[in-house]
Amino acid sequence: MSQQTHSHVQHETDIAVVGAGLVGATMALALADAGINVLLLDASPVTAGELGAQPESYDPRVSAITHASQRLFQQLQVWPAIEAQRSCAYNHMHVREADGTGQIDFDARDVHTDSLGHIVENRIMLSALQQRMAEYPNLQILAPVTVTAYQQVAHSGTALKAELTLNNGDTVQTGLVIAADGASSPLRSMAGIATREWDYEHQAIVTTIRTEQAHHNTARQIFMDEGVLAFLPLADQAAPQSPQRYCSIVWSVIPSVAESLMSMDDAAFCQALSNASQHWLESVQHTDKRFSFPLRQRHARRYHQGPLVLVGDAAHSIHPLAGQGANLGLADVQVLSEELVRARRSGRSPADPIVLSRYQRRRQPNNLSMMVTMEAFKRLYAEQPLPVRWLRNTGMDAVDRLPVLKQFLIRQALG
Repeated sequence: MSQQTHSHVQHETDIAVVGAGLVGATMALALADAGINVLLLDASPVTAGELGAQPESYDPRVSAITHASQRLFQQLQVWPAIEAQRSCAYNHMHVREADGTGQIDFDARDVHTDSLGHIVENRIMLSALQQRMAEYPNLQILAPVTVTAYQQVAHSGTALKAELTLNNGDTVQTGLVIAADGASSPLRSMAGIATREWDYEHQAIVTTIRTEQAHHNTARQIFMDEGVLAFLPLADQAAPQSPQRYCSIVWSVIPSVAESLMSMDDAAFCQALSNASQHWLESVQHTDKRFSFPLRQRHARRYHQGPLVLVGDAAHSIHPLAGQGANLGLADVQVLSEELVRARRSGRSPADPIVLSRYQRRRQPNNLSMMVTMEAFKRLYAEQPLPVRWLRNTGMDAVDRLPVLKQFLIRQALG
């Protein structure tokens, strides 16, 4: 409901979701699907409607979508539209140490499943979500707008509501603000929620490449002295029977190496990438435009404060080493939507501390354990002494020879 006040508008809604990225859009859709009135706000234009033709170029931002995240998309009837566009099921993962003999191979057949997950471009997932949004009259979109102020306001006695002031002078009154506004989350700062953060002292380079040999639906990771390189298989732009020779890469390196790699021309970069990957798929023949960004790990000390709750990167951002960032955010969506639907059925306010504390209890330990694991991996592979290298290689080979342990690790990763 919107009420005209002079030239500005006061919007009222049950729940406001700020940030229409992958996690925010899924959050808004999950709540709308449960019959809750939702207002989705974003700083960039958001178009809900029909999917266009399959995009010709690849999005450099991709996610390794687990079975758990896929189930959430299936529940929301978004997955068919994703599959109709472009996604690549990968059934094998190869991990190796560059300077040693240690390696691990994970195969979907080890756990009697068709795939280990899907590599999907973020743009395609967002398009599918936006197409589905258009089907919900109880989901309104306000974009492009930015939130310039957040405050708690008393409502009907003890219950708190939130009021957002927007850059166009409009205001939003809502029972709960869900901040899905990214790793630097302005709303997290406005709410006074502290974070614990540290710099990885690495830059990530991302782009799409074409290789001489087909990837055979295999994801590959190689650990090197100066960082980690991942090859994530993509579906071919042409017919499904075409050779599968496109991969998305994430190359995590120290800043001086990143600067050198980013300054190379395409031919030199392709050669450097071929060498670093030890010619996994023979030569790298083509690269799209490269993008680089610093890697930082952040974790909010708490996930809620008054009528505001954090999801996705606003609550936690991790190293892209395991491709788990999007999946952790989508798991937040699954749990928070469950708790808010339960609260609604029992007549509780969405901002009830009992409701939001339950969400935090269910998600914070999982997110923290993944972050600790990634930090341990990063530190282990940054160590160069011979005994540490020997331990890494021996550990990889030991895991590779233990089917029960491998099956456990695969099931954990599938979600």
